[in-house]
Amino acid sequence: MSDSIIHRTARLGDGTRHGHFCVFGDGVVIGNGCVIGNNVVIHDGVTIGENVRIDDNAVIGKMPMKAANSAVTKDQELPPTVIGSDCIIGTSVVVYRGCAVGRKVLIADLSTVRENVTVGDFTIVGRGVAIENFCTIGRYCKLETNVYITAYSELEDRVFVAPCVATSNDNFVGRTEERFKHFKGVTVKKGGRIGVNATILPGKTVGADGMVGAGAVMTTDCPPKKIIVGMPAKVFRDVPEEQLLENQGWEE
Repeated sequence: MSDSIIHRTARLGDGTRHGHFCVFGDGVVIGNGCVIGNNVVIHDGVTIGENVRIDDNAVIGKMPMKAANSAVTKDQELPPTVIGSDCIIGTSVVVYRGCAVGRKVLIADLSTVRENVTVGDFTIVGRGVAIENFCTIGRYCKLETNVYITAYSELEDRVFVAPCVATSNDNFVGRTEERFKHFKGVTVKKGGRIGVNATILPGKTVGADGMVGAGAVMTTDCPPKKIIVGMPAKVFRDVPEEQLLENQGWEE
């Protein structure tokens, strides 16, 4: 007798195996060759591609929670979560309903990916990263350990975010009704980079191939192909030619 609970409508592909005490909900579809650990919960309607690894205690397709005074979480119908083929989902990761994850994405241990989020192919989401709701993360991005991506943010392709970077979306810091008109996350254009422990204030943009130095507090936009440093951050110099995205020889 199985110690897992698998809904009668759930479909598991050829060669897919799972550990103990898993729960697979109504209409779950899991592709061929997947490896699913112990105590994994996959909620109703989730679709998982082929050759996906999901480690112990992960939760896929979790419904959002809405506090009585939440400023950004909305009551809404959300589409089921989709996890692309060849992904790796780490231990105790939580991926919410209404999230779409591309192919060959790594979401490392203890990370959270909220609803209304897309994560592009080949992106790495490091340990303990939090991606809040209404965010778009591009292809070939790298978000390192303990990065915080605030709601309503957009990261384009080939963005690099170093450990412990913090972003924000509320210039009114939780006060006044006016703040509800101005919520805006951060934008990082293609090839933008943010150094360790930098802080990006609401609505700011890192231009294409721009770089924010370690520990910087970014209160104005970072121009394309410029390095900004300091508190508040100011333009320091150009990004060296050999570091520009166009000179890396990477495929698009």
